[in-house]
Amino acid sequence: MKVDLKEYKTQSGETILFTGEPDFQLLEVLGSEAGDVWHSSFEQGYKNAFPELVYQTAVFFWYLNDFDNLDQAVSWRINPNAFAVRKSVWERIGGFDSDFENTQMQALDFGFQCLRFFGGSPLYVKGLYAIKEKEEVLISAIDRHAFFRKSYKTEHALYMIFRLGFWKLSEWKAFYFSQKHFTKRAYSNLIPARELGERIGNPSLTYIMPTMYRQGYAEQLLLDLAAQNYRPTQVIVVDATPEDEREPKAYKKQVYPFELKILWQESKGSCRARNEAIALSMGEYLIFGDDDIRIPPDFVENHIRFLQTYKAGACNGLDIRADNHNQNLGDLEEKLKTTDPKRKGVGAALMFSNANSCVKREYVNQLIGNDVNFDGGYGEDSDFGLSLLKKGVVLLSNPYSVNLHLKPPTGGYRFWGAQSNISAKKRKAQPWELDTPVKGMRPVPSPTVMYGIIKQFSPQQLKEYKLKYFFLFLFKGNMKSFFYRLARIPYKNGQFKKSVFYARKLIKLGIRYQ
Repeated sequence: MKVDLKEYKTQSGETILFTGEPDFQLLEVLGSEAGDVWHSSFEQGYKNAFPELVYQTAVFFWYLNDFDNLDQAVSWRINPNAFAVRKSVWERIGGFDSDFENTQMQALDFGFQCLRFFGGSPLYVKGLYAIKEKEEVLISAIDRHAFFRKSYKTEHALYMIFRLGFWKLSEWKAFYFSQKHFTKRAYSNLIPARELGERIGNPSLTYIMPTMYRQGYAEQLLLDLAAQNYRPTQVIVVDATPEDEREPKAYKKQVYPFELKILWQESKGSCRARNEAIALSMGEYLIFGDDDIRIPPDFVENHIRFLQTYKAGACNGLDIRADNHNQNLGDLEEKLKTTDPKRKGVGAALMFSNANSCVKREYVNQLIGNDVNFDGGYGEDSDFGLSLLKKGVVLLSNPYSVNLHLKPPTGGYRFWGAQSNISAKKRKAQPWELDTPVKGMRPVPSPTVMYGIIKQFSPQQLKEYKLKYFFLFLFKGNMKSFFYRLARIPYKNGQFKKSVFYARKLIKLGIRYQ
């Protein structure tokens, strides 16, 4: 069925296509902001539609679940009978895919492609459409398998069959039909980034940098910050280097053109470090950055111009990995010439990076800070980003603020996380161990990663994560060692249970900021 689209031209001259009867006054406002597609489908029966996506993504896709109690949120679950889209975006993606049997699946696929592969921002907007009638979303097995075939590797469809019932003939028929008639899509035609507008005003900005055993790298970054076209108002360095290993003259070698605060951290962990800095920060914008990066002179200003241009609340900059820790800004210029164009898109972010991100202060204040339950482990970046999204913040990817990530072989807060791989007396206790030190069997995956999963996703989705975790462990490797891996399942299960044990202890404590 072909969708009947009408046209609306905004006061700025942009054409927006739509179905149904949107609130045009609201649409005019939305057209000047970050979104590319808009809908009110939560009230129309589409909220959390197509839950079978869990069989591909498990818990590693922020937008698996739609967010609750928000007036605006990122959501790819579009109602084909009531949505609006920028004409340029509709044409770039190619509209609805007629290979699907019904328009419901066509709309869901369109929204998902826009978000996941084209660098777009589909948004739920409460009140854009007044209709409250709920539709029943029906997706056939053939459409479901067509989606998996077009979007992912075959192994994900096979895993879906395993979970839904490998004895079901209808699943196998749909699988073979999709394999025969469809192919996996190739994506190269990203939605282009908008040209940045001029900076509006002179907003204050605080740069927050935790560091540990890397005073030389931190000082190098301070010089880059001093050379910015638009300098930060304030830089806060939280240094956890033990007193007996500090360089006495660190941070005193020159006068910087911004307020520089040095905090000697006595607590443990990068989350606590950032929270201590947030408490002292004064900027209208906060940039979170690692200590081992190099930044070009337009880095800070481009963060501000980007958020102002898109009227967004937060963004990730573009993180470029150095070939070695001795590279410099000249190397960054060369690496940008060969960087995959797919990394230079905008759109709703699929991750958050404490190495290079900028957030409006008002939204950081809403979160209070980082959850210190993640200290000593991994997953704090993702938790902070997803927590912003659950507050209704539009978090975008910003290709204009680029850093070169040096990744030196030593130093940094991962010093604590690395202790997880050490056993016996040499091992330093981790903050997440609380009152139960690890003995014998190590918990795997990281208990803090498990804590983030339990915190942010449903019990059923945790179950799906566990099943896929073991499924991939068994079948992903060389089949010659299959029986060896099979024999190790009881031990791996013990490690998994131990990880859940520590994660649940953290859940019981609740979110902590100090």
